[in-house]
Amino acid sequence: MRLFVALDIDDAIRQRLALFLEGVRGFAPDLNWARPENMHITLKFIGEQRPEKLDEMKQSLRSIQPTSPFDVSFRGYGYFPTAKSPRVFWVGIESGPQLADLSQSVDLALTRLGIPEEKRAFSPHLTLARSGSGRPHRSPGDRPNNKFQTVQEKLSALPPLDFGTMAAREFFLYESKLSPKGAHYTKLERFPFS
Repeated sequence: MRLFVALDIDDAIRQRLALFLEGVRGFAPDLNWARPENMHITLKFIGEQRPEKLDEMKQSLRSIQPTSPFDVSFRGYGYFPTAKSPRVFWVGIESGPQLADLSQSVDLALTRLGIPEEKRAFSPHLTLARSGSGRPHRSPGDRPNNKFQTVQEKLSALPPLDFGTMAAREFFLYESKLSPKGAHYTKLERFPFS
């Protein structure tokens, strides 16, 4: 089973993002564009796990008790690894320390089960499109990538992007099934804030 932990996105924000994608997708049809129904904020990518570990993971994640909802805003955009050599186009996520704290709590809860600890700093974002490998980090062979050029030009003429703010009230354990048509995500368990 290929697993990850994430926050879901409110329907109103998902609809605004879907409209935005309809407007920009045509500027770079060769990119691998995210499907709105798959959008989420990843807290921890777990990767392949044996189904027998599922109950233990759920139990460990239930021990996380955020005390109250917190706001998450979707605004701005950028590119990984850089704007000159982009492989990933993303929308920014703004939140108080609660979001990073939640990600750290998820990481700690799963590390206790032998799942590798996250080595990189938490960098919340919402992936909209990928090119090539989609790796977000720099590689020695990085070269300028023109696939995003028209998108970059069009967005530079627009006012700053702002898709709204939602209250995070729960997180989920997801299963990701890969297919030639793209990934399909299934919520396996809901973890409401107390």
